[in-house]
Amino acid sequence: MSKLILLHASHHLTPIHTRVFTAVVGASLSTPLLHSHCRPLFSHSPSPLSLRRRLSVRAFDDSSSATKPEESTENGAVSAPEAKIDAENANATTDKDYPSGEFQFQEASLWKSFVVKLRMLFAYPWERVKKGSVLTMTLRGQITDQLKSRFSRGLSLPQICENFVKAAYDPRIAGVYLQIESLNCGWGKVEEIRRHILDFQKSGKFVVAYAPACSEKEYYLASACQEIYAPPSAYFSLFGLSVQASFVRGVLEKIGVEPQVERIGKYKSAGDQLARTTMSKENCEMLTALLDNIYGNWLDIISSTRGKKREDIEKFVNEGVYQVEKLKEEGWITSIQYDDEVTSMLKERLGVQKEEKLPLVDYRKYSKVRKWTLGLSGGKDKIAIIRASGSISRVRGSFSLPGSSIVGEQFIEKIRTIRESKRYKAAIIRIDSPGGDALASDLMWREIKLLAASKPVIASMSDVAASGGYYMAMAADAIVAENLTLTGSIGVVTGKFNLGKLYEKIGFNKEIISRGKFAEVLAAEQRPFKYIVLLHTLFCVISFIILERDKNINSLFPS
Repeated sequence: MSKLILLHASHHLTPIHTRVFTAVVGASLSTPLLHSHCRPLFSHSPSPLSLRRRLSVRAFDDSSSATKPEESTENGAVSAPEAKIDAENANATTDKDYPSGEFQFQEASLWKSFVVKLRMLFAYPWERVKKGSVLTMTLRGQITDQLKSRFSRGLSLPQICENFVKAAYDPRIAGVYLQIESLNCGWGKVEEIRRHILDFQKSGKFVVAYAPACSEKEYYLASACQEIYAPPSAYFSLFGLSVQASFVRGVLEKIGVEPQVERIGKYKSAGDQLARTTMSKENCEMLTALLDNIYGNWLDIISSTRGKKREDIEKFVNEGVYQVEKLKEEGWITSIQYDDEVTSMLKERLGVQKEEKLPLVDYRKYSKVRKWTLGLSGGKDKIAIIRASGSISRVRGSFSLPGSSIVGEQFIEKIRTIRESKRYKAAIIRIDSPGGDALASDLMWREIKLLAASKPVIASMSDVAASGGYYMAMAADAIVAENLTLTGSIGVVTGKFNLGKLYEKIGFNKEIISRGKFAEVLAAEQRPFKYIVLLHTLFCVISFIILERDKNINSLFPS
């Protein structure tokens, strides 16, 4: 279901969100505008605008249906990027040329506090929270980059991040209690949540983590909390990281099926599972580099937060299986306690009587609290945020679920709405996609390019923005990504199955009458593959786009 969600950003949120937005719309982007916690990519110059004012944000979820702009609500969240300059890619500009985007907690004035308290008195029933409450969030399973409605299940990254922001300024919230279990999301989302945990602590409020089941990704998140607790029987599996690749060509050959895969770019490994029986040298090199990067970052962050040397952290991991008691002895967790014991500890810390319950507000209820209630609403000028998550297709499939993919025709409609509206002063394209249909990617790139010609556009990458996902981003004025985002365009690939030997085994025959040299390219399953001409055509299109970024094609698609 497509949603148009109106979000407001106030001067309180300026250090988090609006600073980067005002940098986009108020400064020339002749040099890259980059995320303060992100890996810099490329940028080119739009027309500079001069707008220094409070901005609101309207977010568009990309999914399978469209709604009208009038169907907007004030609930929602935006995970806006912050600004950073990378010395290598910033054309010799200095950090002072752009805002840092670092979160700086600002105490509310007496008048502002009075207004907020007054609004809380007249807040909706579902927005009322008892003073001294603890915000509880259970981070477990899949975390999507899409906004969730009040009736949707699962966790939403924008809403998690917004809850931290609201709780930092909400005088009714005393702290946050996180229950962290097995996560099913990429490292980019984990890194973004971790940063919001650290930002929240600048408000002076506590963050406590309870981790009954924990591996490297979960501990990476928990390490940002001030205290980490685990039960005696906790599952801790800090054994290191690994990647694996499976190959089925041998199985297919036994039944007479020959996979025929054509590609451009030696690092394009998407078809290797079908076309090879072992890992290629290039794929091994690529996966090794990714693994080294993620594992090295994990060691650096954990050693920094635990106050230990990197060598000591690596040595501890290499020791293998260990008891939870040893984690406490080595300073990896604060203490061994059950959930009820942690709750009792928080009651004592907050001065709650033993016979009374600890006032708690969960993630779902707190997501309904409007930013307006907390005095975090903004002005009339709007920044559009279009969230594009999932694989890319040109039209919606018959069996596709709402919000499960990027539908090109719906995405284009939203882009055109923003371009034609005078209310939107800038746009952010939030991408979390491994790619997909090349035609759809090209059509969306064109619409983003047209939008960037009239308004500043930033592409913000989540877990992954590869192939077509990266293709879309190249039309933006600037591209930002998390340190652990998987991104890039390493080639193109296509393929088909040759079923000739299978047909012989089962006694099946197929005759084709055709006109035209390539008429049987897709029709003849038993004939050799001749799709390379189309591959070259697609490669030329992508090469043209990449050249706009002044990149060398051979460096991006080495053969």
